[in-house]
Amino acid sequence: MALQIRSLFADRIGQLGTENAFKIGPHIVAVENSGKKVVRLNLGEPDFNLPEYVKDEIKRQLDLNNTHYCDPKGLLSLRQAIAKQMQSMRSLTVSPERIVVFPGGKPSIGFCQEVYCNRGDEVIYPSPGFPIYESFTRYLGVTPVPMHLKEEHGFSVSADELSRLITEKTKLIILNFPSNPTGGVATLEQLEALADVIKRKCSPEVRVYSDEIYEYITFDGCKHVSIASLPGMEQRTIISSGFSKTFAWTGGRIGYAVFPTEEEANVFKNLNINYFSCIPPFNQEGARIALEHPQSPAVIEKMVATFQHRRDVIVRKLNEIDGITCLTPGGAFYLFPNIGGVCQKLGVIDAYDRLPAAIRQRTSPSGMFQMFALYNHQVAVMDRNSFGKIGAEGQHYLRLSSASELSVLEEGVKRIEAAIQDKHGFASFIADRAAELL
Repeated sequence: MALQIRSLFADRIGQLGTENAFKIGPHIVAVENSGKKVVRLNLGEPDFNLPEYVKDEIKRQLDLNNTHYCDPKGLLSLRQAIAKQMQSMRSLTVSPERIVVFPGGKPSIGFCQEVYCNRGDEVIYPSPGFPIYESFTRYLGVTPVPMHLKEEHGFSVSADELSRLITEKTKLIILNFPSNPTGGVATLEQLEALADVIKRKCSPEVRVYSDEIYEYITFDGCKHVSIASLPGMEQRTIISSGFSKTFAWTGGRIGYAVFPTEEEANVFKNLNINYFSCIPPFNQEGARIALEHPQSPAVIEKMVATFQHRRDVIVRKLNEIDGITCLTPGGAFYLFPNIGGVCQKLGVIDAYDRLPAAIRQRTSPSGMFQMFALYNHQVAVMDRNSFGKIGAEGQHYLRLSSASELSVLEEGVKRIEAAIQDKHGFASFIADRAAELL
């Protein structure tokens, strides 16, 4: 009897997306291997270093041989420090037993969909938004419900729109302030309106996942406000944050979530046991020092001031380019310019419409410009579809990370402008390399 031919991979694995900020990496390597230096504005990684006092503590912990298994929920010392931060920053009294430490901010995004949602349940998430929000819905068989953020409304979340999206199948609502990729910051009034809708239209078991990883990076004197701090919302909200952005520690992989109940936290502790066993204790002690050290406020303030100065300079330069409009973000370290005029001027939309259907499904006009700018003008940026594809047709944006020195950012903008003016180069790129690179 002949053997039955079976697929190597499970069906669901093909539904899992990726983070294009990393996916574009091999393309950058290919360009640089050809002898050309790429200006990298794709990764959201601060160009600062981890503070010396945090590094010293990590070294000290290693010398103490603090390298063994530890509490899968996270070291009590770190969870206590996080609980104090919840009190000081959000006026929330949180038991350390409601806090779980993860290897970075990402695991809790997928875990929350896995824990709270059954197949067919609906997850509402911002789009454009962090790509993992959308990609995990397909992977887990959950129904994605994008909440489209409109430029004309400052990329803010409208309470009326949220109300229209909530149904009896809604199980998880994802919010992200300050926002990646738009840099949007919610006002207290906006959060109060959202909270009112959620309390009126959602049953108590519906959870709000509040991604607050950029909580310290706000501009123009604005302070971060968590929806969990509003009346009636603490018991509905999961607060997610971490140390990658605030302390320029993307490689440390220390994130955490605060859950409404200890029972919920214990479920996520069990996921940690199954997936990771525990998080490196020496890094957790470093994270504790980062929260508790008296120099941290000044270190953060200096970094935020630098990001704000870069924002001001680069937003002005972008808006001086014919075909680009760019709002001024209120937080994070991203710029999200509208390149609709560029796509028209350069002939990108017409070229997109002429592509074979199979290639059109893989790209978008802003994605085409992204690859052209990289290969022909050596500047790496992210396209709109990198931050949620469902319903994004006709939206032409780029994300630029301002987490680089000002001179690097200025050079990147020069190269973007050169790409915009290179109509002949774009036509040749499409004719010669579309099938290969798009």
